[in-house]
Amino acid sequence: MYRTVDPTSGEVIREFADLSDEEATHALERADAAYRSWSALPIGERAAIVGQIGALHRERTEELAQLMTLEMGKPITQSRAEVQLAASIYEYYGQKGPALLADETLDIAGAGVAVVRTEPIGALLGVMPWNFPLYQVARFVAPNLLLGNTILLKHASNCPQLSLAVEQIASDAGASNGEYANVFVTHGQIEGIIASPLLQGVSLTGSESAGRRIGGLAGQNLKKCVLELGGSDPLIILPGADIPLAVSAAATGRFWNAGQACTSMKRTIVSEEVWDDFFPRFLEEASTWHTGDPKDPDTKMGPLSSPGSRRDVAELVDDAVAKGAKVHLGGTIPEGDGAYYPATVLSGVTPDMRLYHEEIFGPVAVVYKVASTDAAVDLANDSPFGLGSAVFAGSGIEADEVAGRLEVGMVGVNMLIRSAPDLPFGGVKNSGIGRELGRFGLDEFANKKLVRRA
Repeated sequence: MYRTVDPTSGEVIREFADLSDEEATHALERADAAYRSWSALPIGERAAIVGQIGALHRERTEELAQLMTLEMGKPITQSRAEVQLAASIYEYYGQKGPALLADETLDIAGAGVAVVRTEPIGALLGVMPWNFPLYQVARFVAPNLLLGNTILLKHASNCPQLSLAVEQIASDAGASNGEYANVFVTHGQIEGIIASPLLQGVSLTGSESAGRRIGGLAGQNLKKCVLELGGSDPLIILPGADIPLAVSAAATGRFWNAGQACTSMKRTIVSEEVWDDFFPRFLEEASTWHTGDPKDPDTKMGPLSSPGSRRDVAELVDDAVAKGAKVHLGGTIPEGDGAYYPATVLSGVTPDMRLYHEEIFGPVAVVYKVASTDAAVDLANDSPFGLGSAVFAGSGIEADEVAGRLEVGMVGVNMLIRSAPDLPFGGVKNSGIGRELGRFGLDEFANKKLVRRA
């Protein structure tokens, strides 16, 4: 069942029935049939439609932002910003995409000419999460529609109205004949879709456990997959760092979207030389991240997406505290309605605690004091995840050297990693497989066809 449940109150607003097996099969058949005509369209026509999807996002900013705030609790100012980011991704591929798909002539040793063409492969399934419900759809959909693939989009069960609004935008932009379809499918139906010979690939943004399931199904059925999974991103602060800048980055990087982001700075690792300068300022800054009504433009943190999400966060914090971690701020579930959890700061987290190894998807900052740069790097790498990270240091040379030693897919030097349409996004280790956005977003579900002429 797909439902809109207001996370500020728990009230069920609307419900949507799952598709029948017959309807799910028909949606896949329609996407496969649409691929024949969609991929045959001139690239300029597809680019115009993709660009128009972006323009309609901007035109309908308030409708989309209000739905996002209602369904998953994001503060309205952050919701509006996400609509603009999603729009910029569609516009980027609409404008820059055709040039990125130009044939590549190879420098070959033998005679003749060899060219690599980037061509579509067919119908794809996207399984998307609730935490950035427009942006994460855009980074999968925009490059693949431009390339000529067609899309079935299975969104999170708690944002059905927003997923229908995106489907309507795609239709209004010109992708109205099966090129893009929202599908309210069950987990069992997902298995059937991935197993079908009509489907050519699947992209998931979600948890590590979901990635194992979807990746396993894709492997069993020899389907290409892209997996963007969890993260436990470290933010390292070294001697000479701009402390006010690092404080602001550590707080924003952890508490934005109530900490519900794969690339949140979940572990702040601070050199003992700057600890006394950094930590009191960080606590003061963290204390300004109050929860409130997400519809209020002045609210910095709304509720978590659901009571279940809050329970998961509280269990990790309680486990750490029971085993000796120190709570400097927050750490308890507030009274009243809604799935609210306060900005929380912990220290003294050790390897025997779940929080040391597991991703925490909520506004909880774990802060470590370390004796050296080597210790900071070792601690940062002591994680099953490897998505994003940040290094703050007085010396650019030192920061770059540390960046080179981190086992991650993305590093910000004296800045947070912020997603942009032209920058690759993805990780290593248990954080996933593949890259999205930029030129790389066009290569994952593509046939890199070699054409050799004598």
